[in-house]
Amino acid sequence: MKTRGKRPKGRFVICLRNTGFRASLEPRKVYRCVGSARAGARSMLRVIDESGQAYLYPKSLFAPVRVPSAAQRVLALAG
Repeated sequence: MKTRGKRPKGRFVICLRNTGFRASLEPRKVYRCVGSARAGARSMLRVIDESGQAYLYPKSLFAPVRVPSAAQRVLALAG
């Protein structure tokens, strides 16, 4: 059941390096992750990249970050 007026909390990561993905990822940029149990089992993250689409990337390229809820709304609209 959805709660009116509330958005689900997003999960965000910061790109540590873009080795092998220079056109898709920018180091030091915060990206939104979308859930994928299969990706997690393979040490991957499903990230909305520079194209605006969600693709799988190695977890080792990212670190999780806590983002305040006001910033989450802004980041979710940007992606």
